[in-house]
Amino acid sequence: MAEQKTIILGVTGSIAAHKSVDVCSQLVKAGAEVHVVMTRDAQEFITPLPFKTLSRNPVVTSLYDEEEGWRPTHIRLADEADLILVAPATANTLAKLAQGQADDALGCIALAANPAAKMLLAPALNGKMWEHPATQANVALLKDRGAQFIGPAAGDLACGYEGLGRLTPVEEIVETTLQVAGLAS
Repeated sequence: MAEQKTIILGVTGSIAAHKSVDVCSQLVKAGAEVHVVMTRDAQEFITPLPFKTLSRNPVVTSLYDEEEGWRPTHIRLADEADLILVAPATANTLAKLAQGQADDALGCIALAANPAAKMLLAPALNGKMWEHPATQANVALLKDRGAQFIGPAAGDLACGYEGLGRLTPVEEIVETTLQVAGLAS
């Protein structure tokens, strides 16, 4: 059996946030240690409870969420991370990650992550936002730094448009995550 890997699952403010519950569940079933970090905007779409139940770990919802002990939670998770998966990754989150903004727990974890930790981003956003030169510049910068992308997929979007911007199907996200993390069988 492969060594257990620690995956930080970042959930951001997209209508697709509910699909991250299935991603969390399937990663845990595959043997990953999953720690969920939700942005404030993600909590407008889904509560931390399903993630806490399925991951069997506390959910980080604020930079100031602290467990027992002296060590800041976001630094502990940054040190322990083998992979940071952000699914869904909004245009705002892509911009913040590209610019190194550390104004929330997810941004701090990404910025302080162990240099060996991998980053996998699964965008979910309006098609025009995805195609915008600013977003594409952020994607290029993140790729230059070693981040990998899965998606976005094409299809009907929550905004009523059709095009590129849907979250990649959960099964593909899980399969790719397991491969990148070294947990694929």
